[in-house]
Amino acid sequence: MITIIPTTVDHADEIHAIEMEAFPNPWSKNAILYEINYNHSICLVAWDAEKSTVAGHVTMRHVVNEGHISNIAVAKAYQQQGAGSALMEALVQAAIDREMIGITLEVRPSNHAALALYFKHGFVEEGRRKNFYSHPNEDAIIMWKHLTQILEVLLCVN
Repeated sequence: MITIIPTTVDHADEIHAIEMEAFPNPWSKNAILYEINYNHSICLVAWDAEKSTVAGHVTMRHVVNEGHISNIAVAKAYQQQGAGSALMEALVQAAIDREMIGITLEVRPSNHAALALYFKHGFVEEGRRKNFYSHPNEDAIIMWKHLTQILEVLLCVN
């Protein structure tokens, strides 16, 4: 069973292995450790307690009143099993808990699985960054999930 827990430095090696598997330009272990220890980052892992392993991870920076998802990846062995959705749901809840007005991210247009995940969780395309990615060169789709309406409802209910 997969549960979402806060990332610790003990997860860094497994996160780095997932990065190496998932991306042509993976984050270094030092970059991963920096984010885990950075006060304005929200880092979560999808934890498989049965196997005592990290199934996936996500990192979001809290900038003023917005969140910027800088990284999300799921190990190949766990893809299409709900780990990505569980990470996104937990991250959106963390943003709501911190009263963020929205969450943004960039994604390759060729990353169909990621796009499907983001659309499923209410993100919309709001722009493009030309030649944002390299290896291969590709634009980035800028996506947003606006949370102001969700926050307004929650504040009225409470």
